[in-house]
Amino acid sequence: MPRSTARLLAPLLAAGLIATLSACGGDKAKDPDPSSSTSATESAAAAPMKDGTVEGVTVKGEQGETPKITWAKEGVTATDPVRQVLTKGDGETVQKDDKVFVQLWVGNGTKKKEAYSSYTGAPQLVTASTTQTLAVLADAIIDQPVGSRLLVAQSVSGAFGESGQADIGLKPDDTAVLVIDITGKLLDGPKGAKQDPAAWAPKVEASGDIPTALDFSDTPKPSGDFEITTLIKGKGPKLQKGDHVYVNYLGQVYDGKEPFDQSYNRGTPFDFDLGGGSVIKGWDQGLVGVTVGSRVILQVPPDWGYGKKGNGSAGIAGTDTLYFVVDVLGAS
Repeated sequence: MPRSTARLLAPLLAAGLIATLSACGGDKAKDPDPSSSTSATESAAAAPMKDGTVEGVTVKGEQGETPKITWAKEGVTATDPVRQVLTKGDGETVQKDDKVFVQLWVGNGTKKKEAYSSYTGAPQLVTASTTQTLAVLADAIIDQPVGSRLLVAQSVSGAFGESGQADIGLKPDDTAVLVIDITGKLLDGPKGAKQDPAAWAPKVEASGDIPTALDFSDTPKPSGDFEITTLIKGKGPKLQKGDHVYVNYLGQVYDGKEPFDQSYNRGTPFDFDLGGGSVIKGWDQGLVGVTVGSRVILQVPPDWGYGKKGNGSAGIAGTDTLYFVVDVLGAS
């Protein structure tokens, strides 16, 4: 509902490879008889990831930047997954089922060439679970702190399934080499210091920590200007134009009896490109500078919302001032 136009398709995940990694790839989903094939997840389960040294490749560069790769003459040969920690981060440790932002580089260790890189774009969101993400990636990041750079090697058939990943030149008998940068975690709620709200802000009704409605009984009439006040001050980075942002929110018109829209009960955050014109101006401009982890209230006048036409399907008139509770959970 905060979009100024119809909900846009989520950005394609890193040219399709991260989508493959996040969909628990391999042959199992394609084979009508699962018992006749070995999936990448099953292969990894049979061969747990071990920590060690990946021989045959040297990785240089800072965490978060495109890695610089140098191959030894013999290249890289690996069957079972091995993980080498190149940089140990100092952030929160990734736990099973956490949603994590990563950058990923994939190489063919047999042919000594790059196969894929996500570093030309923003970090992508994956789940640290072998039931939702390809095991070679999920197993690599679990129990590792944010800020880490990891080097992983495994046979292509073990990492991607018996068919390999032909679209990026990885044949089943080749060795896959991955450089993984863990750049952040998606929060499951606001995290920071509580702040006193501004006098214009309505009271937030909640069930536990989850907002359910806004109470306007002691709220003054809207000022006609855009306003923002902070309820929880997050310690994360400030949102900037161009960030891909993940939030939970609740929206209600001034003096409305119930919300016209909210995301808290959907089980997944709402995501959008900040400053890209896909959401109302009150969000596109108003959320710039808010820190990740924050909970804020926005007062959005009509010209920063849906304009004179309003939004009839949501019961919003062209004269309505909108109020939003927004939890900023992450950005990439």
